[in-house]
Amino acid sequence: MKVLVVEDSRRLAGIIKRGLLEEGYTVDSAYDGEEAQFMAETAPFDLIILDIMLPKKDGLAVCRDLRAKGINVPILMLTAKDSVEDKVTGLDAGADDYVVKPFAFAELLARLRALLRRDILPRVQKYEVGDLTLDPLSREVWRDGRRVDLTSKEYAILEYFMRRPNTVVTRTMLGENVWDYEFDGLSNIIDVYVRRLRKKIDRDGEASLIQTVRGAGYRLRVP
Repeated sequence: MKVLVVEDSRRLAGIIKRGLLEEGYTVDSAYDGEEAQFMAETAPFDLIILDIMLPKKDGLAVCRDLRAKGINVPILMLTAKDSVEDKVTGLDAGADDYVVKPFAFAELLARLRALLRRDILPRVQKYEVGDLTLDPLSREVWRDGRRVDLTSKEYAILEYFMRRPNTVVTRTMLGENVWDYEFDGLSNIIDVYVRRLRKKIDRDGEASLIQTVRGAGYRLRVP
């Protein structure tokens, strides 16, 4: 699941992003309304966490414009304003839910999961590549009926692959979308995690689904 976090406080944005990454989500960040709208219009996201008080363009205007352009990704509003009128304004602008600062991260996660469940059910319940299955609702993985236990980081890498079957995924793409710091120097770490992922997915007699593309990166092969 890919989440866009829009928050002008880089400290709070970093906290939210780290927490989501630890839960296995893929996260991008934006720090003003214009950047957020551009990213939401040009890249696919499963959910947007959107602060209201933003530089350049406030969150309410961003939300209204996205809805007017037919972008119906779930939006979870963040704000320090807690009056009923403020909540109604946010929801009327097109938001799906509303969280007041300061908030408990556990509550934010619960609301995020609820929105994703509601949005996923009519679209896709599972990703399947050959005999490999990933369920984004339960966050479980199976290979030929055998459950595969993954760490949060391994799960995030595999989900990134399974959303792009037969597509070359570079180390830079993984570094920018699955890790919570600059990509520089991560190449070896990514290789280590991919090797661990292969060992868990592949067993004796099973064809390896994650292929190394020499000089480019990796590809999840559709049998």
